[in-house]
Amino acid sequence: MKEEELDNELERIKIKKLKELMKKMNKHEESFPTEPVKVVDEEVDDFIHKYPIVVLDCWAEWCGPCRMIAPIIDQLAKEYAGKIVFGKLNVDENFESARRFGIMSIPTLLIFKNGELIDRIVGALPKNVLEAKLNKLLF
Repeated sequence: MKEEELDNELERIKIKKLKELMKKMNKHEESFPTEPVKVVDEEVDDFIHKYPIVVLDCWAEWCGPCRMIAPIIDQLAKEYAGKIVFGKLNVDENFESARRFGIMSIPTLLIFKNGELIDRIVGALPKNVLEAKLNKLLF
């Protein structure tokens, strides 16, 4: 095989492998929810281990600040789709998880990386503050 033919063949293989890798990456991103996922006690462990980075919003229906940040959480779920997955855990309906994670005030955002709790945010913070925290996880 001539050197030029060998170079062409190698280039063809590289392009094929690159396309396969890009296809896998797109499938991975598509499998990430683009809106917050309702999580219950029985699913918490599976949920926090399923994705590399998870933000679990611990909330209750009667909580005013929880209702204030709900639209922000929805926006962040869309903006960070493919990178961070957001879940919603109603603490009134899921006592075991609330107790397990020591939820004393709501809203509380629990941040998990590779299934490990690495941070918590208590209270309704502005979107830009939440974005700054989330961006640190990605870079």
